[in-house]
Amino acid sequence: MAELEHIIVIGGGIGGALAHDLALRGFRVTLLEKSELLSGSTGRHHGLLHSGARYVLHDAATARECILENEILKRIAPEALEQNDGLFVALNDEDMSYLEGFIEGCKVAKITTSFLDKHQALAVEPNLNPNLITAVRVPDATMDAWRLPMHFFATAKVNGADIRSFSEVVKIISDGQTATGVKVFDHKTQRTYRLEGDLIVNATGPWARRTAAMIGIEIPLQPAPGVMVSLNARLTNMVINRLHPAGEGDIIIPQRGLSLLGTSVWLADDPDLVEFPQGHVDRIVKLCAQMVPQIDQMPIHAAWSASRPLIVFDTNEDPSKIRRTFDCIDHAVQDGVERFISVLGGKATTMRAMAEKAADLVCNKTGHRIACRTQDYKLLNYRRFFKN
Repeated sequence: MAELEHIIVIGGGIGGALAHDLALRGFRVTLLEKSELLSGSTGRHHGLLHSGARYVLHDAATARECILENEILKRIAPEALEQNDGLFVALNDEDMSYLEGFIEGCKVAKITTSFLDKHQALAVEPNLNPNLITAVRVPDATMDAWRLPMHFFATAKVNGADIRSFSEVVKIISDGQTATGVKVFDHKTQRTYRLEGDLIVNATGPWARRTAAMIGIEIPLQPAPGVMVSLNARLTNMVINRLHPAGEGDIIIPQRGLSLLGTSVWLADDPDLVEFPQGHVDRIVKLCAQMVPQIDQMPIHAAWSASRPLIVFDTNEDPSKIRRTFDCIDHAVQDGVERFISVLGGKATTMRAMAEKAADLVCNKTGHRIACRTQDYKLLNYRRFFKN
């Protein structure tokens, strides 16, 4: 198949999934990342491959997106996952008040559930709070936050995508109201060059607002940092969630020999924020210890923050209640700027779906009818990225 238009993808996170999709459809693809690949939010999350159950009580659309992608990723990238399932545990009467709605929400989203009584739950996870009332098993899984997206990068590269790290876009070049290319600073060679493209995709996650501003566009995206804590002990083998609407300090994720605790959330203007409010670590540890009491006794391995790219229209809204869904904007329709689109929101779990939606829009704008193949295309191992 003859190579199609040249698509420039800005962003080395979910952009890898987009480069993979576009390369499979026959486009010429150049991906630009200002630093190392996955140095932003995509490589710094806690590693939950969502079943969607976390969102059924307040964000049904995201719940459905997550379970669909959960099933796809388990087929196309099993080497990057620990398919260990998850438990939602009820510790008191308030938790139990959500049980009926939780089960119904899972049913609507087509998320498989099964009940475990107290004794069954403690049999599979002995470190759980012995005073728990009940637990619900769901198909959560643990992903490697780095390896999973690197499978996309590796496959994209083998299929012809040009992946350029340490290549910072410092300007979006336009001819009137049409984006025609980018100006790139290469941090490795310390030189600046111009790159022409037929269409530019802004896939920079929490930096997307800054990228869009380079061409005079305002988008409804807000960085939402959150603190995560890792403990130097693997205290559970399944993902443990509190049975209530998603909030702070209500999830424990086993990652190899560690336990990752999450997470807090607040809205910020700066996606590069590295400091976080005092007390977040202690609060997360305290809340997660309600589910697994031994957490209080374990040494902290590390604590860090990463910014979620939330679609926000009202900055006064409780950030824990803001939807985690995604969107793709054609700026020709919304802002009168041709050949420039933005991918907003989403989660690591839905990176493939975000890429599919963006690639469908690329096809629409370039006049091609090429079906997406990524739902069933087995990804190459991440190590292939480092081979010539």
